[in-house]
Amino acid sequence: MPSQFFGLNIAYTGLLASNAALNTTSNNIANVHTEGYSRQQVTQQASNALRVFQTYGCAGAGVETLAIERVRDEFYDGRYWDNNAKVGEYGQKQYYMQQIESYFDDNGTNAGFKTVFNQFITTGLQELMKNPNDPTTKSQFVGYAGALAEYFNSVAGNLEKLQKDVNQEIKVKIDEINSLAGEIATLNKQINTIELSGMKANELRDRRALLLDQLSEIVDVDVKEIPVVDRNNPDRETGANRFIVRIAGGQVLVDDSDYNELECVSREPYEKVNQTDIDGLYDVYWKDGQKFNLYNSAMGGALKGLVEMRDGNNGENFTGKVTGIGTDANGHDTVTVEVGKDFLTDLNKCNLTDQGGVINLGNQEFYFDSWEYSVTYDDNGKAVYSYTFTLSDSEKNDSRVTNDRVGKVASVGENLSYQGVPYYMSQMNEWLRTFSQKLNDILTSGYASENQKGVMMFTSSLATTDGQYEFPADGRYDMYTYEAYQAQVEELKKKDPRVKPLMDAYMQANPDATEEEALDAAWQQLTPADQAAVEAQAKEDAKLTIKQGDDTYFQMTAKNVEILDALERDPSRLANRYDVADGVEQNDLLEDIKSLATDKDKMSFRGSSASEFLQCILGDVALNAQRANIFYQSFRDIAGTIDTQRISISGVDEDEEAVNLVKYQNGYNLASKMIQTLTEVYDRLILQTGV
Repeated sequence: MPSQFFGLNIAYTGLLASNAALNTTSNNIANVHTEGYSRQQVTQQASNALRVFQTYGCAGAGVETLAIERVRDEFYDGRYWDNNAKVGEYGQKQYYMQQIESYFDDNGTNAGFKTVFNQFITTGLQELMKNPNDPTTKSQFVGYAGALAEYFNSVAGNLEKLQKDVNQEIKVKIDEINSLAGEIATLNKQINTIELSGMKANELRDRRALLLDQLSEIVDVDVKEIPVVDRNNPDRETGANRFIVRIAGGQVLVDDSDYNELECVSREPYEKVNQTDIDGLYDVYWKDGQKFNLYNSAMGGALKGLVEMRDGNNGENFTGKVTGIGTDANGHDTVTVEVGKDFLTDLNKCNLTDQGGVINLGNQEFYFDSWEYSVTYDDNGKAVYSYTFTLSDSEKNDSRVTNDRVGKVASVGENLSYQGVPYYMSQMNEWLRTFSQKLNDILTSGYASENQKGVMMFTSSLATTDGQYEFPADGRYDMYTYEAYQAQVEELKKKDPRVKPLMDAYMQANPDATEEEALDAAWQQLTPADQAAVEAQAKEDAKLTIKQGDDTYFQMTAKNVEILDALERDPSRLANRYDVADGVEQNDLLEDIKSLATDKDKMSFRGSSASEFLQCILGDVALNAQRANIFYQSFRDIAGTIDTQRISISGVDEDEEAVNLVKYQNGYNLASKMIQTLTEVYDRLILQTGV
């Protein structure tokens, strides 16, 4: 038979359970507006029944309060973090694309390309065609050309500033990642300390989840929580967990109470990737020295958006196939890479660094100091384009390049399909180089006042000293035809020391013979091995080679384009006619300049005429800006939907808590009433039975 006081204990457990429920409800109500707080509830179960050795068997022993647990569905957390990475990525792209759009916009308020170019070609040129020899009109036309150059200088400066801002924000985001990682690691330790005692660290877990919400907007997040097992007794639950946070496609950031820090390291000038890059762009490394791959395809979040804005090249990074390994006169290793992409075969489109950099040869990286561009022709008359890189010395390269790199893929920089700052800079450079070449060719082929030979208009400032580039004809790869190459090969054969003596002997014996006949006769006297050697040497010497520092249009960029000093000082040197015998009022040369703006046969930019540059660029900018806006709004809406689903489960509902408050209050009152009733029973039993 159970004790007469057994009922008092049952009522007491009910009182404790109701009190715990009331306190939990109070805590929920107090945190109804706390960000990241998860609703908590009391977990109860009936106590184990006691055997009373009566006919009815067992008697209930009251209620047990097992735990106070938070109500949260981790599935929705994972979905929210995945989506939040997209919100962060497109939020950054939306913000910076709006800035780029404003740089190129020509809305009548800002003097954009269309306005400036029309002043140059329409207003200025039409007036000049009316008075081709008038110094004032020529001066005005040169002034309009200067405004066009200044426009590109200004846009390039704005894009450089934007790239600098994005680069700085990357550092800010890396610092945020480190800060969040440190807090999460600290929370992991605190949570395990509490939960090893069998309690639930609800508030700390909420705080950790909130930090992960913030982290997921910066970079993609993958979370795994593994129970810690007692090796001596695997079936025993220790209560501790190993909490691992991975970012950027699986790289470990936090492992329980330990975390890995990241740091930003500025690139040296000899580590640039693009010709137009500003100095000091950041690469990111783990604190142990391992490089953090910013270009991981699995990476997301604001960090991905920033990297693509800073380095996006529309997939137009340098890439080719290694065809030869050699050594230059100074003993430095050289690597020859054959290329076939249009943006590499045409130097006007090339954006390869001109200050040295890092080249990847079959997944092995080497520093290079310089490069040279070459054009030759195969036996079928097809142009073959290649770049020869001169590698740095042993101070930068730990090992020398080996012949096993031949046939491997070579690349400089990363292939980023997004159209970021380098892409728009490259587009401006391409248009300027092409337009300047065509315009300068027209001007230098004609005559100005007083029968002076015309001078070019657009040039650029020298990189290291005062002065301007002259762009001589021998650096014009676009004029290097198969016919010119063949003629040069034939001339080089005649000068070869194995051929020339034989030709001289034949000419002495046959004074009336031509050089071609003498060459044929000399060629017949050579052995097949000598013929092959002479042919190979002539072809090697006949190929066009342009070094990265040569005076070519590759040196012209939107940042440094300017008007030729001689033309600014004396606008009368501007050519207006082709034939020196024509009168000074002749303007046939100016007619060609006018048609250059609209005739795609004379100048084509991405299939459009020169005057349609802005439409091409604004088309890219508008498309990217619109895409960023659409995706940002879409993913933000999805984030709101997922968060609503999370809140519907873990959020505090004031009405529901009010109902719970009444329910648990009634339970508490009933338990108290039970104790009061039992008190009266005990009073009658003890004091009034006379026992």
